Formats: sequence, C-alpha cells, structure tokens
Amino acid sequence: MMRNKRLIIALLAAVAFGLIAAVSVSRYLASAQAYTRNLSNVVVAKVEIPVGTRIVAEQLSVAQFPKTVAPDGTFPAIDERLLGRVAVSRISPREPVTESRLAPVGSAGGLSSVIPDGYRAMTVKVDDVVGVSGFIMPGTLVDIVVTINPPDNSARREKVSKIVLQNIKVLASGQNIDKPRNEKEVERVKAVTLQVTPEQAEKLALASSEGRLQLVMRNAVDQGDETTPGANKTSLLAGERALPVPEPGLGPKDERPKTTTTRRPRPRIVQTSAPAAERPMTAPPAPARPSIEVIEGTKKKNVDFP
Repeated sequence: MMRNKRLIIALLAAVAFGLIAAVSVSRYLASAQAYTRNLSNVVVAKVEIPVGTRIVAEQLSVAQFPKTVAPDGTFPAIDERLLGRVAVSRISPREPVTESRLAPVGSAGGLSSVIPDGYRAMTVKVDDVVGVSGFIMPGTLVDIVVTINPPDNSARREKVSKIVLQNIKVLASGQNIDKPRNEKEVERVKAVTLQVTPEQAEKLALASSEGRLQLVMRNAVDQGDETTPGANKTSLLAGERALPVPEPGLGPKDERPKTTTTRRPRPRIVQTSAPAAERPMTAPPAPARPSIEVIEGTKKKNVDFP
C-alpha cells in the first residue's frame, strides 16, 4: 500500500512538472513568434559606400530590424529601386541605406549628384594658408574673406578686408568629394569646390579675380549671419579688446555663468550713549571701610573702623 502511494505521488509530480514545462515552452514560442512578427527586412551596407559612387549589389546585404527602431525611407530588398542609385553621403558598414542618402533616380555619379537644386559648384585655388592648413574637407562650412582695393570713386584708398560670403559648404577637396583617408591626400590639395548659388558664384568670381581669397572655417552648428564693417589699416591699428576664450562648442554670445564675489556687509556700530566728551564727569565711588561684627547678649551690630 505504501509503495502504491509513493508511485502515485511520483506520477502526479511528473505530470505537474510536464504541464509546467509545456506551458513555459508554449509561452516562449509565442513570444518568439511575436518578436519575429515585429521584425522587418532592411537593406544595409556590407562595406563602406563613398560619396558619389553608384551602388552595386556586392556592397549591400539584408538585416532584420525591429519595426519600432527601423529608420524611415529604408529598402526591404535589394532590387532595381536601389541598384544604380548614387550615394550623396558616406554610408558606413552595417548602416541602413535610406532614401535621404541617395540621389534622385537617373542622377549621374560624381560631384553633380551631390549638388542640390538651385545651387552650383565652383572651384577656387587654395594654398596651405587659404585652405586652413589642410583642415578644409568635404562637408566643412566656411566663410570667404577677400582683401581688395576699393573702387576708384570710393573715398577710401587703402585695401579693405571683408567677409563677402558666409556659411558656404565645401563640396570637394581637390578631386576628392569625400573625406581624405590619409594625410598625403590632404597635402596634394590645391583647390576646393564650393557649393554656391548663382548670385554667390558671381561674387566669388569677381572676388577671386580682383583680390586674394581666404577661407575661414566655422562651426557646423553655427548657422548665424554676422554683419561686419570690414577692416582697413585704420581699424587694424585701432586695436581690439581681449575676449575670454570660450569652451569648445560655445561662442561669445552664449550665456555662461558669471563668477560674482559676495562681500559681507560691515557691522554697523550703534552708539547708545553720549560720547566721552559729552558725558558728565562723576567721582569714583569711595572704597569700603573695614568693619567688625560685635555681639552683646542677644543683640548683634557692625562697628566700622575709621
């Protein structure tokens, strides 16, 4: 009888564990199916795709992304909608290929594919000084300063240095429309190609023929427009006030906490009595005279000594 009870208990325990395992497996399979249904195919770059190159199938692969984190404008498959398109920005390996990174269908490869509508590409000569010693690369934003003689009918006769164009994007550095891979490519650069409007192209052509150009690099986040009067010998010799050096990414217009010194107020002296010169003179109190206690029967008295 005892063996039967143990056998029944073992069978019941095995059935309970089996039910628990079956429920756990079913829940796991249901969650895995739900996760799989939430995935979508996204075309990503298998290797780095440089700017201005036509995309071929060997550069691409398909990966699965959750639908909630997949970027907009992705491609679900490698097909004719993607092949042959031109990349307008660098696409790193394992990075999704999106519509915003590609030129319109039918665009030619190279520099023309990265020029937006309404803009032109214009090339100017540079040297180590004009090119900011090799730091001017594709994608950099610059201002253009020209040093030029004023017109003959102007009251000024001395040379003037003036910012003539602002917030101009560099499209190419030499013949490279992408960032250089090594320092040798930077050293060989003798010209930069700028993205300008037709009106800006006219000003740039006149400035390059009449005076000397200088490129001034600016922060990519700084899109502000600065109005300057220009500089000549008179303003140059007038000097310039010293400005505090800002932190990286901050400018003189940014609000920075100012250090203030808090001084404790001096204690006020409240005069509650008249000055010494105005107080009446009083005689010092007389010293106490010695005395002795005398007891006569039931009486007690103090007797002072002379």
